[in-house]
Amino acid sequence: MHARSAPATGDRRSRRVAAALRWPVGCALVSWRYFWRTTPIHRSDVAGDRSDLPPPDPAGTDEDGVQHPADGYGTLLHRVYQVRIAGSGLSPRELMGRLTADPDRWSPEFAVFRRTRGTPGAMAVGDEFLIRMPGPWDGPVRVCAADPEGFSFVTLRGHLEAGRIAFRAGRDPGDRDRLLFTIESWARPGDRLSHLMYDRLRVAKEVQLNMWTHACIRAARIAGGRLDGGVRVSTRRCVPAD
Repeated sequence: MHARSAPATGDRRSRRVAAALRWPVGCALVSWRYFWRTTPIHRSDVAGDRSDLPPPDPAGTDEDGVQHPADGYGTLLHRVYQVRIAGSGLSPRELMGRLTADPDRWSPEFAVFRRTRGTPGAMAVGDEFLIRMPGPWDGPVRVCAADPEGFSFVTLRGHLEAGRIAFRAGRDPGDRDRLLFTIESWARPGDRLSHLMYDRLRVAKEVQLNMWTHACIRAARIAGGRLDGGVRVSTRRCVPAD
């Protein structure tokens, strides 16, 4: 059982200030990369169906404070971000070991992972993070599944979204010498304001897409390999029957 960390008030304040100072610089860098990025991004956006609903949470998942898709608003998006990584000397487990040790290594500059529960340097079921982002975008999450080749977060109360996201590394079925890194999410806007920003103004939707596309590119760099074919982003939309 992991103890919830309780940093001193001064530490919390200094971390908040440090995160706040990173936001404008990080947003500027990410915006610059968005307009000047040469990595091909292959996007598809189609209607989905009930097969796009998230899988059930693993048995024994702590449901306290969890924000499920049924708690959200508007359209549910089932998204898959995927990259093939060539020339890496790492195994899928070795890559995930590096990614789980420090999420800030692969997240964009404007998103800061602050651990609020669990042991630093690892990713175990029950661990919690507050992902600090600009404006009203802070996102509390909890690890609901973890093994050597992947882990999953569920969103907690107060998150921009209501849903689940999974990170996995494996071998590319088409070429066993290549790694396949995948981020898969099932989410709806978490409240009415998020629904406006996500489904109407499309701001939050693009922030999310840019964030996880960036994470895929960073994962390839951390693996010591190169992207083979760019980043593929598949979006399937459905309105679940609440």
